Amino acid sequence: MAHLLKKEKDYRYIEVGEGTPIIVLHGLMGGLSNFDAVTRHFSTKGYKVIIPELPIYTMSLLKTNVKSFANYLKAFIEYKGLDNVILLGNSLGGHIGLYYTKLNPEKVKALIITGSSGLYESAMGGGYTKRSDYEVIKKKAQDVFYDPAVATKEIVDEVYETVNDRNKLIKTLAIAKSAIRHNMGKDLPKMNTPVCIIWGKNDSVTPPEVAEEFHELLPDSELYWIDKCGHAAMMEHPEEFNTILSSWLEKRDF
Repeated sequence: MAHLLKKEKDYRYIEVGEGTPIIVLHGLMGGLSNFDAVTRHFSTKGYKVIIPELPIYTMSLLKTNVKSFANYLKAFIEYKGLDNVILLGNSLGGHIGLYYTKLNPEKVKALIITGSSGLYESAMGGGYTKRSDYEVIKKKAQDVFYDPAVATKEIVDEVYETVNDRNKLIKTLAIAKSAIRHNMGKDLPKMNTPVCIIWGKNDSVTPPEVAEEFHELLPDSELYWIDKCGHAAMMEHPEEFNTILSSWLEKRDF
């Protein structure tokens, strides 16, 4: 990661640029570096990009759930003294952003979700019975993307290490169950925050119909597709992702 990780109080985060705060929320197996292109682009366009390291594997098992992560985000936003934030979340990060927005709508100016859980996800914590088989895990990591080459050895190694660490695996499964339990289908129609939905047309984790359902249920949302793209659009098609998001923010005057 080219950017310096700040360590203050109980928080570790990246902060680059000046201006309107965009808080980026990573997914379950997603490192902060997954958002390098987003960070580089928006930190030079009048935005302060902040990426907190979410306590996915450091919370107690009882607190390893979507609600606790949303509360952690609340404490972080208060600690930083931020208001009127833009939240950008991928996968589990999108779900945390949605849940935080449901509880604190007055704090969120806009929300961007990509490959977000919250309505449906293809077994985020499933299929790890052969977790000691590196090739099986490699295939699982590659399946997240349309182009398997995006799953670099570094990414595969990280996933392999995570699922073979018993403590992390138990927490991964707990989060997957929590994501299903915290289904937001009934909440979305009451959420009036402007939402930009950017989705990979070939996402196999949260398939395209999930994006359509988010778009249908959210009162003020716009849906954009990226072709030949899987679950992490900001990694697989960074320039297209940034272009879509830039024009949406400009159109909405954010």
